[in-house]
Amino acid sequence: MSTQDRTLDHYQELMTINATSHILRVSRQVGLIGQLSEGQKTLEALSANLGIPLRRMSTMLHCMISIGMVEQYQEDFALSSTARLLCQYDADLGDATWEQLADTLREKPSDAPESSEDAGQDAGQDAGQDAGQDAGQRLRARFDSIAATQWVHTPAAMQAAEILDLGPREITAENEEPTVTSASSTPIELLDLGCGSAVWSCAMGFREPAIQITAIDSEAALVAADATATSIGLKDRFQARVGEVLTTEIPEDTYDMIVIAQRLHSFAPEQINTVLASALAGLRSGGRLIVIDSFGGPHRPTLAESLEALRIEVQTDAGEVPDLAAAEACLKNAGFIDVQFTYIAASRIGLGMMIGNKS
Repeated sequence: MSTQDRTLDHYQELMTINATSHILRVSRQVGLIGQLSEGQKTLEALSANLGIPLRRMSTMLHCMISIGMVEQYQEDFALSSTARLLCQYDADLGDATWEQLADTLREKPSDAPESSEDAGQDAGQDAGQDAGQDAGQRLRARFDSIAATQWVHTPAAMQAAEILDLGPREITAENEEPTVTSASSTPIELLDLGCGSAVWSCAMGFREPAIQITAIDSEAALVAADATATSIGLKDRFQARVGEVLTTEIPEDTYDMIVIAQRLHSFAPEQINTVLASALAGLRSGGRLIVIDSFGGPHRPTLAESLEALRIEVQTDAGEVPDLAAAEACLKNAGFIDVQFTYIAASRIGLGMMIGNKS
């Protein structure tokens, strides 16, 4: 393929992406998604209900079929499984987040030094409190969104558990399926700090029968976490506690593993240091801290990785994606040793796993 062909293909791809985004939004705006959410309908019914001429309705439906949002069954049209998931979890297609992008790009970072002019125009303590509350609300909204959709990371969570070498599999007899056996009868105490729907820790618990999980997060997140544990038979090894990552007091020398998944890099550097110090104290000697999050590597980031980095910028007050060297230094400065890192190939947004040990 020539350079000119590649340029033209890329041009067409960008125009198609933009057109697709408009089709998705207009389908909500004119009520097409709402109609099909009620159940499958014929072309004639959709045309009459929405006041759209048959030919245009038919063309719109075929566009929706082409992008995987609608399926056709003889004379009836219905939402695809992907569309139903969007209606349930991301009905606005993420617009609530991305509509803030322009303002986020222009605003001064919260950790930037304040100039004398800024200080002279300070609106006072009440304004500072309002800003703090707004930042907290944005962060809570980010974590609630992660908890609601964290199930999409199930394959990545299973791969992370495999990388950690949990639960060796043994063949009990010829022609039998492999079974998971625990390497130790001693319980392995795992704390999932900011668990979301607990997909990551539950994958580890499923692979290693000795793991006992304590999950900490908001009440809403713990409902999803409890459902995850119950769905894969871990309810008897799973306990939930309401709490926040930044304020939870971790009892000293208690846990063999602490997991912080999709949380740490949403915080400011000083907050990260506080969380790491608390985690180090909470681990037993030889225990492991497992941080699953976005990391900036030496490679050019993919679109998915860049979008996740932008999402963190928009949804948090001081969060950012650190490069690998900075993240490793952060763990070492907190007192962790033998720090290791690996990207999780199965992650759809380029998440990685950094592990630090307590001496």
